[in-house]
Amino acid sequence: MRRLLVGLSVGLAALAGCAPRATRPTPEEKREPEVVRPEKPPPARGWLEEGLASYYGPGLAGRPTASGEKFNPQKFTAAHKKLPFGSCLRVVNMENGRSVEVRVNDRGPFVKGRVVDVSTAAAKQLGMMDKGLARVRLYRCADKTG
Repeated sequence: MRRLLVGLSVGLAALAGCAPRATRPTPEEKREPEVVRPEKPPPARGWLEEGLASYYGPGLAGRPTASGEKFNPQKFTAAHKKLPFGSCLRVVNMENGRSVEVRVNDRGPFVKGRVVDVSTAAAKQLGMMDKGLARVRLYRCADKTG
């Protein structure tokens, strides 16, 4: 029995020694496959964001905004955390259905739960002057070239 085990072990070792060596992968085989990520589709819901809007008023008139332009409470402008300066937003007050188009020229708001700060002129058009806050949805402005 012992001879059989020794013979089997020697035979397996000999066979393993005769096996072809593994070849090294070529540089092309080494390269990891490219990960192709699909482009992020636009939101199906149509709107960009929903939350609270606040407004900033005459007390800041003439002070520089984050874009460098001076704040004018009578212009239809807004502050947003991420959107590029110059972006056009349509802000819709969900409580009364009123809306206004504003141009992003500042950064903010920096209060949790708020998605946009609008100028006094925009706040008047949205009908939010009494409360100071309004539940809103933000949309991209419609393309006016077509």
